[in-house]
Amino acid sequence: MTAPRRGPVLFELDDDTPGPSPAEAAPVPDLDAPGRDAAMTQVAALAARKPSPLGRLFWSLLAALLTLVLSVAAWTFIASLLAAAPLLGWIAGALMLAFALVLCAMALRELAAFNRLKRLDMIQGEAARAHAEGDLALAREVTRQLDALYAGRPETEWGRARLKDHAQRIMDADGLLGAAETDLLAPLDRRAAREVEAAARSVATVTAVVPLALADVAAALASNLRMIRRIAEVYGGRSGGLSSWRLTRTVFTHLVATGAVAVGDDLIQSVAGGGLLSRVSRRFGEGIVNGALTARVGVAAIEVCRPLPFHASPRPSVTALVRRSLTGLFGQKD
Repeated sequence: MTAPRRGPVLFELDDDTPGPSPAEAAPVPDLDAPGRDAAMTQVAALAARKPSPLGRLFWSLLAALLTLVLSVAAWTFIASLLAAAPLLGWIAGALMLAFALVLCAMALRELAAFNRLKRLDMIQGEAARAHAEGDLALAREVTRQLDALYAGRPETEWGRARLKDHAQRIMDADGLLGAAETDLLAPLDRRAAREVEAAARSVATVTAVVPLALADVAAALASNLRMIRRIAEVYGGRSGGLSSWRLTRTVFTHLVATGAVAVGDDLIQSVAGGGLLSRVSRRFGEGIVNGALTARVGVAAIEVCRPLPFHASPRPSVTALVRRSLTGLFGQKD
């Protein structure tokens, strides 16, 4: 019996053509990379997922059935109470009427919120058309609508006064809309940027500090919902409950459709420095990634809620927003 051969084994190749170089091989994927399955990616997938028609029909029928059951139960309860104790029955009826009035007021507030968001979309569309066609009359109509939109806000008085003065002297659409951006919307842009920075800082901190599973997803979802709602309020949207969720779905659907929800190495390197992710823990890396993704969501929300598209004013930079929000939070590069 021959003893097993030890040492290196040389394989002779019949073909003299050189094979691929090891340098040309694809890199081994890092399954533990911070950007993979980050909390913000999961939040975007959950928020942008469209319900199926069967699911919408199910929830509509369930809501109608519950409304019918509760209405009949309330009517039966009040009727029986009126028969047994008239005074208590009248009190219960008055409370039920007050509850119904509150529900109607909430419904009217939601309708008003939907109308304000629709108004912002209409102004934004007309401004884009005025830019594309160079229509001065349409641009003046847009500035008139902006003045009416922000008429009740004291912080816009100076900008509205300057805009009215410019509307009499500027004779081209691009110049007039540019003046509206710089005079009227610049302070609102700064407030919206601060909201984005605060949300990115909050998400990054919770992700890095809280070790519980799904806690970062819940924190990211709550912070982003609050950020989108406040950005809408900054620009005059004043979104309610249902309108806020619809606006959130619009923002996340846009991000998923354009692929902007992914974070690249260039953004991480510019924010965190070249060797930061190798010096800190995986949770700190995920915090930076989730903070950067939150900033991208905030920029998308600004573009959706802003009544004028970005032309004269620069579009907010995600890298700059993340840099300002995370400065000193995870340390700085030496």
